[in-house]
Amino acid sequence: MTSASKPSIRSLSNDEIKKFLEANGEKSFRAKQVQEWLWQKSARSFDEMSNLSKATRELLANHFTFHAVQVDSCQISKDRTIKSAFKLHDGHIVEGVLIPTDTRMTACISSQVGCSLTCKFCATGKLARLRNLDAEEIYDQVVLIRDQALAQYNQPLTNIVYMGMGEPLLNYKSTLESINRITSPDGLGMSPQRITVSTAGIAKMIQKLGDDQVKFNLALSLHAANDAKRNHIMPINEQNTLDALADAINYFYDKTGTRVTFEFIVFRNFNDSPEDAQELADYCQRVTAKVNIIEYNPIDDGEFKQTYPERLEVFKNILEENGVIVNIRRSRGKDIDAACGQLANKNEAVMKDQEHLAPKKK
Repeated sequence: MTSASKPSIRSLSNDEIKKFLEANGEKSFRAKQVQEWLWQKSARSFDEMSNLSKATRELLANHFTFHAVQVDSCQISKDRTIKSAFKLHDGHIVEGVLIPTDTRMTACISSQVGCSLTCKFCATGKLARLRNLDAEEIYDQVVLIRDQALAQYNQPLTNIVYMGMGEPLLNYKSTLESINRITSPDGLGMSPQRITVSTAGIAKMIQKLGDDQVKFNLALSLHAANDAKRNHIMPINEQNTLDALADAINYFYDKTGTRVTFEFIVFRNFNDSPEDAQELADYCQRVTAKVNIIEYNPIDDGEFKQTYPERLEVFKNILEENGVIVNIRRSRGKDIDAACGQLANKNEAVMKDQEHLAPKKK
């Protein structure tokens, strides 16, 4: 059996591994040992499974493979941010970022190869969506960035944000499965309260998160509090209006008790006026949410510009006067195109992936 035809060992459940081992004359408890190597110890080959016999390791290697993610290249920003291009088993490239601060080490990870949502302010939105990532590929990004944090800064990973390439809620199953592996005591054991999933706003999937009573945090990329402006910059709003999103967010809050965070990039002369701020404040009265104001990070051929500091201050003050909890989030890694909205901007590996591996358009 060739490596390409073998299933990934991490795509199997514990019961499936147990049945396979028993069918081949192995003791059933070996399945637990294998699972520990896969998800607690983050093994990347069968040779690493040192408490298994050589014969057992060879048995596994003859029938299964690892779809391990590899670091293709890294860039380190002057503010210590590290951007990595990750190569997947089929040659596709995604990006992830380690964002260090005085109090946190945050991994920003991708959920899809490319993206299908075409948001005008985002570099990834200019790419084609080639495929969803598997749960193990999302998990691997976390492990590799965790290892970078330890190797470069001698600090443990503290937070994870699903804010890289792709829309996590359009890869719902793998996103939730990866979070389960990351948070499980049988996996990396991180608290779900340390994880934030960011969505462009898919109402029915936000409701599904509520039905599934997820424990992690949810952020919604809002960027405009009226439908006309949001339609212009985020075409997904045409099928997921602000009214529909408000209903979904309230449903999510009722089911989980978790306050949603609105991410709001303030663009010069587009959504940075006092009227825009008041619209956002009024929208926040309809839902239980807080606001992260994000400074805009330019992308190639982008039509938007960063707002002026004095306009940003007026915008923030109006929100606070209306009782809205507001934070201004300063972007990091801008000099290596690792800041919010910049992933895939100027990355040759990603562009080659798109050019050579994307299906030809008819």
